[in-house]
Amino acid sequence: MAELNGLLASLPRLKLVAFLNGCSEAEFLVVTELCEMNKSTLSKSMTQLETAGYLTVTKGYEGRKPKTWLALTFAGRNAYRTHLEALTALTQKASETVSDRSDS
Repeated sequence: MAELNGLLASLPRLKLVAFLNGCSEAEFLVVTELCEMNKSTLSKSMTQLETAGYLTVTKGYEGRKPKTWLALTFAGRNAYRTHLEALTALTQKASETVSDRSDS
C-alpha cells in the first residue's frame, strides 16, 4: 500500500499542493484567494514544501509590481499522487473489511 505523506497531513500544505497540481504555476495572491489562506499561512506552507523539494518559488515583476509564482516540482506532483493513492487505498480497505451497520 502507498504511504501517506506526513508533510501533506497539514491542511494548508495539502490545499496548496492540490491547487498547484491543477496548473503549471500560480501567482501568490491568486493562491491566497482561491485556497482561502492568509498570506502568513501560505508563506509558511511554501517554505516547508520548497525545503522538501516539492515546490519552486519564482520572484519577478509584472510591470512595476513584484510578484511571486509557485509551481510544483516533479517530486511534489509525485508526492501528491502517492498521497492520494494511499488515501484511496485506505478508503478501499475500509469498504472491503468493515461491515456497514445498515446491513444488519
